[in-house]
Amino acid sequence: MKTKTLFRSFLLLCSFFCCSAAAQIAPKIESYKAGESLLYEAKFSKTVLRGIEVAALSFTVESAPESRNFVVKTEAKPKGTLSGVFLPDFLQNYESTVDGRNFSILKTVKRDKQGDRVRDSAAIFDYKTRKVVYIETDPNNVARPPLNAASPVESGMQDLVSALYTLRRLPLGVGKSFELKVSDSGLVYTIPLRVIARVRQKSIFGNVWCFQVEAEVFGKNRLIEKEGNMILWITDDARRLPVRSQINSSLGRIEVKLKQATTGK
Repeated sequence: MKTKTLFRSFLLLCSFFCCSAAAQIAPKIESYKAGESLLYEAKFSKTVLRGIEVAALSFTVESAPESRNFVVKTEAKPKGTLSGVFLPDFLQNYESTVDGRNFSILKTVKRDKQGDRVRDSAAIFDYKTRKVVYIETDPNNVARPPLNAASPVESGMQDLVSALYTLRRLPLGVGKSFELKVSDSGLVYTIPLRVIARVRQKSIFGNVWCFQVEAEVFGKNRLIEKEGNMILWITDDARRLPVRSQINSSLGRIEVKLKQATTGK
């Protein structure tokens, strides 16, 4: 699994519940809280590398300066003994600006570093023209022409990060199905979801009831064009936090668990 695929998988584990139907949002749940911080850890499971740390993923919510908007800062980086050996050096940073009134995504800025390769990009969501414009540059090669792409902005669309906070306001229930629309790197993906069970899971909060959700993110024309599957467990309470998830791929199984959570205001 390439590092970009790995990072996308981590983000998807926390974000693929965003639903396109606004009527299905539960308005009583507050999804953005300035000061909130979530830290996840990924390890191999059921392979010869079982228990070895792979990477860490963090989310931090801030109030945008001079506005009612929010900025969510996300970082993914290698962790453990495999860093720089099995996995090449990589660092992924996202900054997602979200409208504080209707919680729609306004802008995504990211840096993708994989070894010596670095790419900076920005996606601007214009709801008047109903387009998202994506621009990617190479800071190590200023002579390289920028990569440009544009796609239609659809109702309920989010980026990979802002969908994490939208998921908390969904009316999850066993047997329910949703459809996610995610904009990433100038392209729009549709991802079917299905809530398949309600089970108890061990977490940093103790044993908690969680919804178990299956998402079709792997396969042809999906966000990750490889064979595999993804499962996530999200708390059945007002927090609606993803506490555990699995990525099953050609490398084996990767377990991602919430290790630290700081409540915002």
